[in-house]
Amino acid sequence: MSGKSSWFAMLASLILAASSAPAIAEAAGPAPAWTLAATYKGDIAGIDGGRGARGTRYLDAFDLAAEADLDRLIGWEGATVHVDLLSSLGGRPNDVARTLQGVDNIEVASRGVRLYQALIEQTLAGGAVALLAGLYDVNADFYASGSAGLLIAPAFGMGSELSATGPNGPSTFPSTALGFRARLTRGDGYVQAAAVNAQAGTLGNERGLRFSGRDGALLLAEAGWTGSGKVAIGAWTYTRHQPVVVPPGLSQGEGLNVSHGAYLLAEHDLAGEEGGVRHLSGFLRAGVSDGLTTPFANGLQAGILLNRVFAARPESAFSAGYNMGGLSRPYRAASPGAAPLARRESGFELTYSDCAASWFCIQPDVQYITDREGERDAHDILVAILRFTLSFDLH
Repeated sequence: MSGKSSWFAMLASLILAASSAPAIAEAAGPAPAWTLAATYKGDIAGIDGGRGARGTRYLDAFDLAAEADLDRLIGWEGATVHVDLLSSLGGRPNDVARTLQGVDNIEVASRGVRLYQALIEQTLAGGAVALLAGLYDVNADFYASGSAGLLIAPAFGMGSELSATGPNGPSTFPSTALGFRARLTRGDGYVQAAAVNAQAGTLGNERGLRFSGRDGALLLAEAGWTGSGKVAIGAWTYTRHQPVVVPPGLSQGEGLNVSHGAYLLAEHDLAGEEGGVRHLSGFLRAGVSDGLTTPFANGLQAGILLNRVFAARPESAFSAGYNMGGLSRPYRAASPGAAPLARRESGFELTYSDCAASWFCIQPDVQYITDREGERDAHDILVAILRFTLSFDLH
């Protein structure tokens, strides 16, 4: 049996096994004043890219998150504290796949234990105003689509034209930065803005927590409507110039530029009601950037999420998605190779998730990537991932 056929056979058997497991019972009860939760994700990733670009990697992410309602604990009305520790000790499948956008959303460049988030949030005016300060993952609020959350390819989290910016990447997984966010909600509408240190860095990183702000700040703003879905428009910019990037290896070129961009996103209920027997939603996102400080001039992601695939299994879910990172004209023109770069790197993904118990979920996933690194003659990449998740409430 060929390598690709064996991976597909493994995925099919895992889907059948997960769908035949007993359904889990739904827990209920009042929310406690504080919570402590542990989550472990382990991924077995197999890559087949032809011409020797084959390999298997194991990677993981252990997250320990604590949250406290300060109103119930000490009488501080409307205040909550959130602290998040992250340990990532696994391999790097993209070293084999060699894509620009990545293949696994828990892959990290540097292994270790980090203080991922540490923040305090204060709500005012009956919850209409929310202020947040601390080490903060901006993708929790900006450029976020719930319907894309099951997909494993990193582009479905934060669009590549933003996630590839900054001196050390923006303030998002796995390294955050000190920042401030304000959010105003009225009815189904909202507007929010944030300012975070442009140089991401936290306790556990090689150079530790960054206080100086000498590289300036990343500013973000987003306005949207939430109802039977979500429609939003956002924009972002850095306050200081950054070096332009050129291939290969995203090396720095001559000149400086202020990195900036904008995005649109929409998700909508397509069939059924959320929480019902079966619920189908779809999402579409598009973004643009200056295309000088990042390889990407634009990006596009689209897909569907089907919750409760099987009526008797409330945790069963299926998702399909397409992502595209459009390479900028200056980046393509700077390629030293004889053959010109393609206009985009694209990926297709299918995934299914189910839980055999309240604490154990399994998720087979397959991705097909074309024009890897924008190379027209590069072999297409097939990635098969088996993710298992262990989750425990320790309170």
